[in-house]
Amino acid sequence: MQQTLTHPGERATRSQAPTEAPAGPAVDTVTVAVHAADPISRAGAAQQLRDHPGIRVVAEDAAEPAAVGVVVADTVDDAVLTTLRGLARQSSGRVVLVVGQIGQTRLLDVVSCGVGTILWRHQAGSDQLARGVLAAAKGRGEVPADLLGRLLGEVAAMSREGVPAGGVPARTALGDREVDVLRLIADGLETAEIASRLFFSERTVKNVLHGLTSRLNLRNRAHAVAYALRAGYL
Repeated sequence: MQQTLTHPGERATRSQAPTEAPAGPAVDTVTVAVHAADPISRAGAAQQLRDHPGIRVVAEDAAEPAAVGVVVADTVDDAVLTTLRGLARQSSGRVVLVVGQIGQTRLLDVVSCGVGTILWRHQAGSDQLARGVLAAAKGRGEVPADLLGRLLGEVAAMSREGVPAGGVPARTALGDREVDVLRLIADGLETAEIASRLFFSERTVKNVLHGLTSRLNLRNRAHAVAYALRAGYL
């Protein structure tokens, strides 16, 4: 049998030939603009966000509006509400409010502005702030449990003078499944817990919420719960 001989040097060269590394997945970058009346607060929040991959801080007056707006304030006054409304229009509700305190009468105003995420200022460390920004970029909202409880109490009081369930037009009426999901959100349950309680998949719960908020032009979960309370469903 004839054998093919290979020179040792040739074998080594072939075995050491470089291989092209597979390209990694592209990483989307979320652009963020930080707004604050206090320049120190603005600079501090911007620096916290710069430390996180996938987030790029841009100037407030950048030529192209940022994907997410972050507003840092001690409290909510008329000037802050004006800023929130403007940013919500620019970014389709992808706004994060970092605030020290919110007066009872201002909380519903903030939600009505279309703010998707609210963070307490004393809790907004670097990681939490980045999580809030990334969640807002995906259209998800987050509200502290204590604020959600206050919001529900305020809207419940308003609902006594609002539209009764029977007076809601058919095109804006809520289905039984939507009401069940919103009732559990009002109780403070997360998506996985709601799915387990109702024997749904998490995808089904998300689809129910997406359909509801899209149909009624609602900003986020808190806004959906507020609507259901005012309409007399909860």
